[in-house]
Amino acid sequence: MLGELITSKTRLRLLIKFFVSQANRGHLNGLANEMGESTNGIRKELNHLQEAGYLKKVKVNNKVEYKANIDHPLFEPLRKVVFKHLGLEDLVEKVLERIGDLDKIILIGDYAKGNDTGIIEVFLIGQELNMEYISQLENKIESLIGRTVNFYLASKFLADKEHIILFNSKDK
Repeated sequence: MLGELITSKTRLRLLIKFFVSQANRGHLNGLANEMGESTNGIRKELNHLQEAGYLKKVKVNNKVEYKANIDHPLFEPLRKVVFKHLGLEDLVEKVLERIGDLDKIILIGDYAKGNDTGIIEVFLIGQELNMEYISQLENKIESLIGRTVNFYLASKFLADKEHIILFNSKDK
């Protein structure tokens, strides 16, 4: 979906990196290594995104880091488009259909760090969850969004890993 609109794969990967979580940051060399791209290609796209106001430059020690500009009027719409592109909106919708007493859906792993690796890891936190539905759900969601999905079930989540809360029943 987004790949047809944004033809630069580097720009798309940077948008995913910074807009899947506003906490994600990166510096030129680190982003080049992480994405397996040249520093010139990354620099060019970072400059375009920064000049358009989507990213902010922040000096940290002697390095320039980039992060999403959460004050930009298109921050939330872009974030929603990135979530839709990754299939995270569809994932949440499908999970909520018949899951049971769900408290939270928490994204962990590479996608929480903004890396589109094709394997989405999700914690489902709740009591008396519909196990039969969950076992069928992985395949349904994988065919729907074109990415591998691994669900982990728990009654609570210790926030020792980088994560993004996709759903919280307290926010309803």
